[in-house]
Amino acid sequence: MKKTPKQIAAILCIVLLVLLYVATLVVALLDFPGSDRLFAACLMATVGLPILLWIYIWLYGKYRERRSGAGLSGTKDDAKND
Repeated sequence: MKKTPKQIAAILCIVLLVLLYVATLVVALLDFPGSDRLFAACLMATVGLPILLWIYIWLYGKYRERRSGAGLSGTKDDAKND
């Protein structure tokens, strides 16, 4: 079964989120210099990564629409957007 770029991005995001959760847990349990900043960075990445994925999927959809010729004046889609 062929994977679409959206599916590949979603799977990659899931893997990265799991790794971030593990890294956040390890950093929270260990005490070393700079661990507080690393912990904050892990938490920020946990929030930011899904947002970046959503932006990527949204932009990819817009790119595909433009490339396929959708959105030309006089189509049903233009009437919905007005």
